[in-house]
Amino acid sequence: MSTSANRDIWRHPLWLGAPLALLFVLLLIYPVGQLLLLSVQGSEGWTLAPYRKLFASSVYVNVMLITLKIAAWTTLLSVIAGYPVAYLISSLPKERKTAWAFWILLSFWTSFLVRAFAWILMLSRNGVVNQLLTALGLQDAPSNLLYSLGAVLVGMVHALMPLAVLTMLSVMENIDRNLPRAALTLGARPGTAFWRVYFPLSMPGVAAGAIMVFVTAVGFFIVPALLGGRREIMITQLIIEQVQQTLNWGFAGAISVLLLAVVLLVFLLYDKLLGLSTMTGSSADRGRKPGRGPGPLQHAADALLAALGHASDALLALWPRRLRRARREAAPGTTPLLRGFVLLVLFFLSVPALLMIPLSFADKSGLNWPPSGFTLRHYETLLHSPLWMQAALRSLLVGLGTALCAMLIGTPTAFLLARSQLRGKSLLLAFVLSPIIVPRMIIAVGLFYVFSRIGLVGSSFGLVLGHTVIAVPYVVMTMMAVLRNYDQRLDLAAQSLGARPWQTLRHVTFPILAAGLLSSFLFAFATSFDELTIALFATGGLNATLPKQFWDEVTLQISPVIAAVSTCLFVFVAALIWVADRLQRRSLAN
Repeated sequence: MSTSANRDIWRHPLWLGAPLALLFVLLLIYPVGQLLLLSVQGSEGWTLAPYRKLFASSVYVNVMLITLKIAAWTTLLSVIAGYPVAYLISSLPKERKTAWAFWILLSFWTSFLVRAFAWILMLSRNGVVNQLLTALGLQDAPSNLLYSLGAVLVGMVHALMPLAVLTMLSVMENIDRNLPRAALTLGARPGTAFWRVYFPLSMPGVAAGAIMVFVTAVGFFIVPALLGGRREIMITQLIIEQVQQTLNWGFAGAISVLLLAVVLLVFLLYDKLLGLSTMTGSSADRGRKPGRGPGPLQHAADALLAALGHASDALLALWPRRLRRARREAAPGTTPLLRGFVLLVLFFLSVPALLMIPLSFADKSGLNWPPSGFTLRHYETLLHSPLWMQAALRSLLVGLGTALCAMLIGTPTAFLLARSQLRGKSLLLAFVLSPIIVPRMIIAVGLFYVFSRIGLVGSSFGLVLGHTVIAVPYVVMTMMAVLRNYDQRLDLAAQSLGARPWQTLRHVTFPILAAGLLSSFLFAFATSFDELTIALFATGGLNATLPKQFWDEVTLQISPVIAAVSTCLFVFVAALIWVADRLQRRSLAN
């Protein structure tokens, strides 16, 4: 009987995690492995020719260095500018926190293509930025702001800062604000209390946000392709060129190996310095061996924080006494200076996409600012275009199929991670998050190679499979957050009254979790609806999705119809995120 019970204990977790494991083995590990294997396979056997070609010229190494430089600057600027935003939002009451966080979520889920296209218009010679600089007298004539490193960095930071904010916010919400107050009552000055008490507690969020932004930026290609010039080529653009133009799988595989090696090296350094456990909100000191004091790195960090604390206190001492008194009496995170900075950041994140709305109604054919006249002609053109309508319909169908599959696969895994006492749960969580860690371009090219061999290129079914792989992590994380707040005593009460496990799930658990399930469904749908990288290859040039059609149009011409499409996408995603956020908060309240 004991053996049977133990067997049941092991079967339960295995069944819950089996669908996700099967999906990732077939559509993540195998395709990526095949792509990497192609880099050492030639027509006559094993070969290292692609790697010799890769390192024979300094061009490819320079592109990798440019990629790392852009990713590093994007990470630094996103974390520095995003930290005050996360700090303010985490300090607000629950009702006001939701309103402020909505704008971060909206920017996070708004299409990268819409935001990149908005920056094309803003930075053009007749765009908002040039007109503003001319009006302020900072320049005499419009300048060339596009196709430069500055344009790429602006677009990259705009695209990835919401990811940094949301990652840091998830940690800051769990920090006890009474700890800095206790430091103040014990005689610490405000700057010292922040840098020596609060900031170290927020470091897991800062580190996790930085690593997520950096890895995403390394594999990014939309913004550099649209806003950069020949000097800002990213490594992923070389992979696209090798696959789409020359079908040189071996060399594409070699570049992918280089990209993946860089990402893994970053994670190894991150684990060495801070520990991967910090990505789940754990302390960075957990990896320190018992009996050993802080090492040289810890001493240097403490000295730096002490210096920052003294510098902050010195600056605060220069403020007028009236402002310092108002600051002490204000609630944490409510100072006018902090609010003003956060409002500027939210303005930076929101305005580019919002500018598409008036431009989509402009009467003139050009996309100049300010818009003149009013017309619905661009929307009529959009509605009567078979290409746009077919692309929109296909994106809807693929998104619905992806959301359903991701929810069916991800929800049992969330139950496994949230409720079971399975050993190695942190490794399982890392496995679940692997589609986010591995650069999406490598996943897309690997799937394209496998799909081309089994006839799934150009099919909606292939797109659903590919999108499910990248949507499942969002479902798992959403459902884990919901399950942490679920009272399991309700299930135990139902079982004590004679309900079987399946009856308990059907009549008690799932009805209570319905809002959370629908929220995860909508997040998975939004992930698929905005996905371009996999669609760029898996559609095979046929039956484009809406992001693929948008990409084809914006790379060929700048048309007011694209502004109309951008407006429709922005409004649609805003409504989707608003509903998902409402449902998730209702589920957490239950």
